[in-house]
Amino acid sequence: MKTKIFLLALILAVTVTAQAQSEFSFGIRAGVNFQNINGKDANGDQLENDLTTGFNVGVNMEIPVGTDIYFQPGLLFTTKGTKSTNEILTQQYDTKLSTSNIELPLNIVFKPLLGTGHMLLGFGPYVAYGIGGKYKLQTNGTDLDWDVKFKKELTDAEVNDEVFYLKPFDAGANFLIGYEMANRLSLQLNAQLGLLNIHPDNPVDKDSIWKNTGFGLSLGYRF
Repeated sequence: MKTKIFLLALILAVTVTAQAQSEFSFGIRAGVNFQNINGKDANGDQLENDLTTGFNVGVNMEIPVGTDIYFQPGLLFTTKGTKSTNEILTQQYDTKLSTSNIELPLNIVFKPLLGTGHMLLGFGPYVAYGIGGKYKLQTNGTDLDWDVKFKKELTDAEVNDEVFYLKPFDAGANFLIGYEMANRLSLQLNAQLGLLNIHPDNPVDKDSIWKNTGFGLSLGYRF
């Protein structure tokens, strides 16, 4: 409940700030994500996961705060996750995790004139909230899948449910570089570093640390 209130408060603050400005612009953006989950397992070993492909789509505002400097809050629907292949006793296990998230990036963007357009250099925090997903396991020709649900802490019974749990709240840092053309189309490369552990607290596995990381490429248009 506290997480939802915090997200709503951030969205409200961004909206009020934007409405108070006389020179802000509105943009749309969509692109592809290459995401992973890094960290360690219950034994303290580094996770050996691989990148998985997802997407993002959303809107943003651009509010001038200085010469060629803009505050750029946004609201995105984005998919994240990871995949892995492991072999145990000659048996291969292929897993894939895909999650759906509502994400609020809060970037500061530097836009110096370059040619007929503007270079884009930016950074800032993001907060995100998980709303759904799937966890899939393939082994010996058998396909299994579980729904992804979000809880901060699990009971003994929930650990054994046929449900894959993650913590709902995520936060981290954004970095971006790109170019906005004179016709207001832009191409942007972004990287993301999750700073919070999204592995739920539970009585069976207390030591795992999972953090979202990734990068992506997107196209945008500013009105």
